[in-house]
Amino acid sequence: MNTRHDGRRSVLIVDDDPFIRKLIATTLEDVSGFDLVEACDGVQAVQLAGTRAPAIIFLDVNMPRLDGIGAATQLRALPGSEATTIVMLTAAGQERERDAREAGADLFLTKPFSPLDLLRLVDEIGTGGR
Repeated sequence: MNTRHDGRRSVLIVDDDPFIRKLIATTLEDVSGFDLVEACDGVQAVQLAGTRAPAIIFLDVNMPRLDGIGAATQLRALPGSEATTIVMLTAAGQERERDAREAGADLFLTKPFSPLDLLRLVDEIGTGGR
């Protein structure tokens, strides 16, 4: 289930770079219906996702403690995660993309990205385009 009690969909933004988290949060804060939650690494992301069941998770590949590939694997093991769209944020090459897909990633957003790219992707997810 990907909604909170008030009907808003939760979006989890996971990146060890506070600038990237802020960029995504600022871009999405005007998109109605989203409750934005941030995590600084994969460990925190898994903990938060277990209590919030986010509709979308933006997940950086390279992070301390638990990287995005490991986090995606753990996130996909959570009950109800099949309805969650995992978007990997990556500057990495094709090999990491393959690993991310195998771990459960649905989509990719290559760094650096523009706010317009982010909004297009969210719109695509909202219309069932994944």
